[in-house]
Amino acid sequence: MRTTLYAGLAGATLFALSTPAFAQDMTTDEPFTGIYVGAAGGYDVQPNDVGSGILFDRNLDGNFGDTVTTAAGANAFSPGFCNGAARGNAPAAGCRNDKDGWAYYGRIGADKQMGKFVVGVVGEFGKSDITDSVSAFSTTPASYTMTRSLDWEAGARGRAGYVAGDSTLFYATGGVGYARINHDFATTNTANAFGLRGKRNQWGIQAGGGIEQKLGSNFSIGMEYLYHRYDDDDFRVRATAGSAPATNPFILAPNTTGTDFARSDQRFGWHSIRATAAFRF
Repeated sequence: MRTTLYAGLAGATLFALSTPAFAQDMTTDEPFTGIYVGAAGGYDVQPNDVGSGILFDRNLDGNFGDTVTTAAGANAFSPGFCNGAARGNAPAAGCRNDKDGWAYYGRIGADKQMGKFVVGVVGEFGKSDITDSVSAFSTTPASYTMTRSLDWEAGARGRAGYVAGDSTLFYATGGVGYARINHDFATTNTANAFGLRGKRNQWGIQAGGGIEQKLGSNFSIGMEYLYHRYDDDDFRVRATAGSAPATNPFILAPNTTGTDFARSDQRFGWHSIRATAAFRF
């Protein structure tokens, strides 16, 4: 699917670059000056979080990295962890891969062309279908999966570039992002009770570059790469007693209050490859 998408985006850009007749319709010496509205859409891909897991705060002191032990003193999570959503209550069932997905954004911006150079700003708002999970397996046996996904994302970036010929802009872009990140938790453990907490809205960064081709006086299309990163580091799951006995590892004396879970990979990042279209006023 990714190969087909990349080929399609590249083909659209090459088509734009091979149509000089459109460029002849432009009536200004500064074709990239002005306000524009447009859209961006494409495919988002996450890095492979190899080695990610779940960390535990057994004594609730705010520091993670504690070992959860059974009443006999053994590591209750000796079966280990996996990058993805658990398919069952033991590692043998495997894990589903993290989900890459389609993304779509609306945007508004303004540019100023000065000779061959262009500077501007762009703001956008949209959604991506990506999800990112990590799972832990206990000796019970039971599985515990923490998942994050993107509800929406807004961005405000600067843009600077160089015009090749009369109508082709190569540019770099970078700025801040603000996103609502959904958090979910799933487990096959039916004895303990679990509570979720943490901020959903997070600040982050966006950076990348692209190419934009004018088609006539007002319309342009292009291709863009963008990297997104958010420090998603405050989501917690607390395991409390529920119906579990006092020998349960999460509430074992001397701390009978419970145990906090946190993801070891505290950055939510992904890459976007997308097509763009804009109408300039």
